[in-house]
Amino acid sequence: MSSAFSVDVVIVGAGLGGLAAAIAIARAGHRVTIVERAPELGEVGAGIQVPPNSSRILDRWGILPKLRINSMQPEYLAIRSYRDGSILSLQNLTPLMEEVYGSPYLHVHRATFHTALCDEATRLGVKFRLGLAVIGVDFERPAVKVQGHEDIAADFILGADGLKSACREALLGRPDPPHASGDMAYRIIVSTDTMKKHKELVDFATIPSFNHWAGPGGHAVGYLIDHGDLFNMVIVVDDELPDDVYSTKGDLNKMHERFKDWNPKFRHLLRMVKEASLWKLQNSIEMESWRHPNGSFALLGDACHATLPYLAQGAAQAVEDGAVLGALFEKAENKAEIYDALGIYEELRKPRTTRVSRESTAYRAITHMDDGEKQRERDRQMTNYKPFEGYPNRWADPVFQEYLFGYDAYIIVAEAWSKYKVGKE
Repeated sequence: MSSAFSVDVVIVGAGLGGLAAAIAIARAGHRVTIVERAPELGEVGAGIQVPPNSSRILDRWGILPKLRINSMQPEYLAIRSYRDGSILSLQNLTPLMEEVYGSPYLHVHRATFHTALCDEATRLGVKFRLGLAVIGVDFERPAVKVQGHEDIAADFILGADGLKSACREALLGRPDPPHASGDMAYRIIVSTDTMKKHKELVDFATIPSFNHWAGPGGHAVGYLIDHGDLFNMVIVVDDELPDDVYSTKGDLNKMHERFKDWNPKFRHLLRMVKEASLWKLQNSIEMESWRHPNGSFALLGDACHATLPYLAQGAAQAVEDGAVLGALFEKAENKAEIYDALGIYEELRKPRTTRVSRESTAYRAITHMDDGEKQRERDRQMTNYKPFEGYPNRWADPVFQEYLFGYDAYIIVAEAWSKYKVGKE
């Protein structure tokens, strides 16, 4: 369904959130241009998780079938003890997620996900202007200011330029650098052909699953991507990088030393690693507002609610942002209603992203516990109890699971828009 009229929308940033917003708004019948700093479209990184609250949206947009072909669908999430590798908590993901929430839980290569969104945006007529660095926003025109080029004007501007957002700083009127979380992450890809040569690693290399090791001062996750050809790992530990270093090549000797007390199977897996990149984990300080008072500008994704990766929800929340924006642009019957729609967008999204961000940070404390009484109680609850509200395995907590995965952006907007229209009568 398309809107009864159309406007020009400029989106700053061609990451997952910017592309999601572009697709949703273009589907609503509006003219969309993405301005991107990079000279070519592409995405760095390795594996990414696509939970039901995100895959539901991709299905609505017709992207899910193609993405699914190139994804792995994990059978379960296993939270394991760092000490002996035993499973503390097992949560079914397939077929449960589709049975309960109508959408799958997927693991996919980030570049594959990005390409799928780029292809759909292009099909819908979204224009890309690449190699342009946005350095500010003229909120009154409105227009984006581009380094070495003329301003690019539009009816509405959306800032989706990530953690180091120039759009956020323009809205705040001051510098707002990323905030160091105190953690850093090893990002690792291992060939499953190599893993299959080692008997005790065959299950990790062949069974689609989401393995999560909880240990003192750190945790690790691992899962298959690329049709099972690659095993993606992220290992999070206390940050030791200098303040001005955000990514570098990982020192494998230091990595092995750090995990010398973890179980033999995990250490065996680490011996398969030939190289690792090391990233400082950062987020942003919660903002009072994501939009300009004149109603022509708003932020989305990491530009306004960068979330730490402990619940694997960062990209999903950005996709939700895009879907809500698109649904609201579709409902609006004139420009004045889009001004109001950006206010509704913030009212709908800000409380949810704030909660998800806080839950993600809180989960770090659960999964990084030092050995001791609290750790033993955590393990006892996961091992001996059926999942309950507040259960340590947040994927299995029945109340939080419903909150996280049951979210339907289009239903949420339909309900909010009905209230808005009634209020105008």
